[in-house]
Formats: sequence, structure tokens, C-alpha cells
Amino acid sequence: MTSNTAGAHAVDGLCESATALYATALREGRVARSDLVAAPCLVRRALVHPDPNDDRWMLPLPAPAALTRLLIPFAREVSDHLSDAAAILDTLLPFASLAPPPSDPTITVIHGNDRIMDSLREASRAARSEVLTAQPGGNRMVTNLRAGLENAQAVIEAGGRLRHLYQHPVRYSRRFAAYLDHLGPEHLEVRTMEQAIDRLIVFDRETAYLPAAPGTESALVVTAVQHSIARLLAAGHVDDDIARRMGISVRTCRSHIARLTQTLGATSRTHLGALLIGSGIVEDEPGGL
Repeated sequence: MTSNTAGAHAVDGLCESATALYATALREGRVARSDLVAAPCLVRRALVHPDPNDDRWMLPLPAPAALTRLLIPFAREVSDHLSDAAAILDTLLPFASLAPPPSDPTITVIHGNDRIMDSLREASRAARSEVLTAQPGGNRMVTNLRAGLENAQAVIEAGGRLRHLYQHPVRYSRRFAAYLDHLGPEHLEVRTMEQAIDRLIVFDRETAYLPAAPGTESALVVTAVQHSIARLLAAGHVDDDIARRMGISVRTCRSHIARLTQTLGATSRTHLGALLIGSGIVEDEPGGL
């Protein structure tokens, strides 16, 4: 069996053999060239050099000189990094006072199916009482059956229940039947209806997920506070009245409304009310905008 002697040596440090040979060379003033076969890092580090009078021997570089020669490149590198850091600090520090205010956490737009699925998974694990869902169509979770089951089981294990609303065709879906078989009726209530419905998922009646736009590539996450403000807006209440009913300042109320307007792309107060109803965030009620 053969071994790769050079490969056993550290790139940055000295191996045990090299350390011992270097100590011997310093004590005796030289070391045999043949002994360095077992310690090539001494040569690579230039800690020994040929004896000009006898090529059978190698002479050691004194330790203080070795330290100076080996540490200079590191000192230069540290100095370069410090200079770069100082330049970045000088460039960006003046902009610190121009940082935008923190975004309103009550409504969030999530883009991309993977990120939506990850967020739904986290919300399912955090749910403690119930999860309410409305799903359009009749073919449930064609590609996400396993993810749906995992999320549902996480809710059930935490002591929660599931309540689903679908359209009638789901009654004939084999995948949906398999989903029911895995969960059991004691933890799940399912109802179907004829009319078309929009996708909606509500966790513990505090956080709701619904499509931000047609398709499934983006979703809105709306908290209970945001939903209450949206409902009052759609019912035609003015800012002062909404703030009073919600127990918040008018400024905070208007901040929520501005965020809703921006997220939904509304161009006017009337347009915002229509979008709130059309998106499914609130139901259409008499006397609304």
C-alpha cells in the first residue's frame, strides 16, 4: 500500500514531522536534505534553504525572520479589507437617514408557488383551532396531495379542525376521496356547492390567504385587523369612523388603507371597494361602495 505524503500536509500550517525537523534544524544549525522528504511543507514555506557549501544539507531560516516574511502578506490583505470596509461605510452611511419606514406587516404579497407552499406549511403548523378553506373546481390537489395532507395533519395534531368548501364535482374526485380517507371525518367537515367560488384559506380566523391576481403564482396574506378595515371600507365607512370602530388612530387607519390600495392597484376609493369585493377579501353587502 502506498500513501500520498504531500497530500497529508496542511496547506497553511506545518505538519508534525515538519515542526520536529524545524526545531532540530534550529538547534543544530542544519538538517539533512534527505530528511525533508517527510516534511515538504518546510521547503514550500521556505523555512529552510540550501547550504551553499554542502548541497547535502539545508539551513533553517530563523523564526523571527520567518514570522516577518510569512505574516506580511496577511497583514497586507487585512489592510486591503479594512480600506474596502471604510470606503463602503463612507459611501452608504450618509444614506442611513433616508431609509424607508418599515412596511405594514398586516398584508403581504407572496410571489411564486414554492414560496406560497412554504408559507402555507408554516401557517398550518402554527394553527391551533381551525382552518377554513374554499377551493374552486372539483379536482383537489392534483399535484399537491402530499403537501395538503401534511398541512392538514399538522393542524389536526395541534388539536385543530378543518372545514372545506368546494364545488359539487369534487364529490367524484378519487384524489379527494383519498384525502378524506387519510384524515377521517372526526377532524374534517366538507361541504359542496354549485356556484363558482374563489380560493381562500383562513387560519384560526386571524390570517387569510387568497389570490392576489388571476392564477396561482401570487397570494395575499391578510390579518384579522386588515380584513376588518377592508370590510368597513367596503361598507362605505369613512376613515374617522373606521379608526374609532377599530380602536386605532386615524393615521394608522389611513396607513392600512393606503397599503390595501397599493397592493390591489386601486385608482380610487370606489375602485378599492370594488376590488375588495371582487378579490374575495370581503363579501358584497347592501350599502357598500
